[in-house]
Amino acid sequence: MPLIEVKNVVTAFGDRIIHDGLNLTVNEGEIYGLLGPSGCGKTTLLREMVMLQEFTSGSINILGKNLSTIREKDAQKLRREWGVLFQFGALFSSLNIAENISLPLKEYTSLSPKMINEIVAFKLNLVGLKPSDSKLYPSEISGGMRKKAGLARAFAMDPKLLFLDEPTSGLDPISAKEFDALILNLHAMLGLTVVMVTHDLRSIYDTLDRVAIIDNKKIAYEGTLDEVTSVQSEFIQTFFSEKT
Repeated sequence: MPLIEVKNVVTAFGDRIIHDGLNLTVNEGEIYGLLGPSGCGKTTLLREMVMLQEFTSGSINILGKNLSTIREKDAQKLRREWGVLFQFGALFSSLNIAENISLPLKEYTSLSPKMINEIVAFKLNLVGLKPSDSKLYPSEISGGMRKKAGLARAFAMDPKLLFLDEPTSGLDPISAKEFDALILNLHAMLGLTVVMVTHDLRSIYDTLDRVAIIDNKKIAYEGTLDEVTSVQSEFIQTFFSEKT
């Protein structure tokens, strides 16, 4: 069943067209990749999906809600149904890890401080961080730990959907492989639907069920990776020739 439907989406910044009629479908339970050359609008599309940026025309439907016509009250409810991990974690530098993870719980729920602390401890463990890490600040931890802390915050509200923007960017190969394994384990354990922007070939082949490749402002290919190299696209031929 489709959880996300993008139909004829156009994105323009003044006279500059970023997307010129994008169409794609993300099905429930899959790990879906948004791929394409630098500057093609992958992260822009992800930001449009999570209502951080407006698109010019077309429609995006998520969990049965049309983002073009959604009321603010319904938009607030919908935001609770997903988690987002931004490229560099987007942690608040003035807050420690536990305080960062607890933010959505404090904003969207009326849970007691004791219950929030218990949820934070559970989420830390879920992503492989130690209880002692909770008191550290973003400046005191490694890039890999920041990603895990950001992921724990994205999971704070038990979302149905998880959006990841370049989740392995900046990580060494071993850390990147471990993070991919963490995503796969959480996906299987929690039954998540995941939308991931990435350019990491190892992540692409290790984690993704289907992909949409944006090239020349349109979707050049949508589907599994089995037939991607047969597509007539200079970017696709060059990018995937490294693997094949």
